[in-house]
Amino acid sequence: MDQMTLDVDLDLISRLDRNGPRYTSYPTADRFADTFDARTYAAWTARRNRTGVQRPLSIYVHLPFCSSLCYYCACNKIITRDPAKAGKYLRYLHREIALQAPLYRDDARVEQMHWGGGTPTFYGLEDLAQLFGMLRSHFEFAPDGEYSIEIDPRTVTPATIGALRDMGFNRVSFGIQDFDPEVQRAINRVQSVEQTAALMAAARAAGFASINVDLIYGLPRQTAETFARTLSSVSELRPDRVAVYSYAHLPTRFKAQKQIVAAELPRPETKLGLLGLAAQHLVAAGYVYVGMDHFALPHDALAVAQRQGRLHRNFQGYSTHAECDLIGLGVSAIGAVGPTYSQNARTLSDYYARLDRNELPIVRGVALSRDDLVRRTVIHALMCQFEVSKEAVGIGYLIDFDSYFAAELTELAELERAGLLRLHDEWISVTPKGRMLIRSICMVFDRYLRQDRETQRYSKTI
Repeated sequence: MDQMTLDVDLDLISRLDRNGPRYTSYPTADRFADTFDARTYAAWTARRNRTGVQRPLSIYVHLPFCSSLCYYCACNKIITRDPAKAGKYLRYLHREIALQAPLYRDDARVEQMHWGGGTPTFYGLEDLAQLFGMLRSHFEFAPDGEYSIEIDPRTVTPATIGALRDMGFNRVSFGIQDFDPEVQRAINRVQSVEQTAALMAAARAAGFASINVDLIYGLPRQTAETFARTLSSVSELRPDRVAVYSYAHLPTRFKAQKQIVAAELPRPETKLGLLGLAAQHLVAAGYVYVGMDHFALPHDALAVAQRQGRLHRNFQGYSTHAECDLIGLGVSAIGAVGPTYSQNARTLSDYYARLDRNELPIVRGVALSRDDLVRRTVIHALMCQFEVSKEAVGIGYLIDFDSYFAAELTELAELERAGLLRLHDEWISVTPKGRMLIRSICMVFDRYLRQDRETQRYSKTI
């Protein structure tokens, strides 16, 4: 399949767009239960050690602090300028690392790590180096691993970028959202093209292997003209990856969004046009549509993994490390060990209280059933490769695919008539028109949605 082909049919997208999960996991995080706790997690890690199967580790570190509020943000963040509060968090994070590490004593090799937030660079270089050193003292980091950090360009200098590379990071993600000054003022996040360009140049000079930038469409005061200028600036900067996220205006759930003037948001048809503009611009600029919100240059590891059938999807989005178990560190962080998912306490007070009792701060999770595993395989194949082999799934799980998914195939036939996919005897293949609606296609295989049909808790798929 030609992964670079993308047909942006805005009329089709408008007609079939609906609320749905992002499928960074299956089952999705809203299906986790509090019956899965720290003891359950420890039992699964013990089972991992007993099997003797060597699986590398991925680590996610959540650093939730920001010094200023971006009005659009729906992340789990804490706004503060109090260094004491941030310092206390690091001390507890060190405690959590010391509790997690012994669980992986027989196989502690890390091949991937990502620091997100919040704003990881809220912390100074000394604190960040201390945290990285703490992790190195407990885990073995592969010399050829992927180690990434999210950066707010307003919080660092070019010298900081070089220091982060020396620390051990080799991939970096810059938040841009939009370069238009009016849009930036409306979302309380002002940064110049020149400021961002200087940092990206520093990252290249320092030898970062991949540079990602984040954009958002659907923000207040955005127009086709202003967003086109942002896209032109981004393509001139030539990051290796570009993520283009949809802004979901949910002020009743995210208090910061109450600061956004709803009347300044683009109309739905305008917002959809912004998506089409972004996709067409980036593909014309030589980027490959990886899936969902992500584009990458053909040489980037994500694009290469997709071409080779190795692309994976987890809580950080698309990944090249399908074989890793994931350790989530920090408030609200999510981990994935074997056929399980787990999540830490989502408030600082609960997170601290559990660590004060010398407990892992895990408050909920799920152990996947056989049916969950089958459906996860199908959903991830569609998300990452835009196709799924019925024979491979059938052999892997000893099922007859067409019988097992008889109801789903009937529903998929309607999407086939709409032009989103093709149903073959041995394959399900998403068409170039269907690729931007991949979430809607995957929802057909979601047993939990089939049971309750409740989708309002999710954002629009586009």
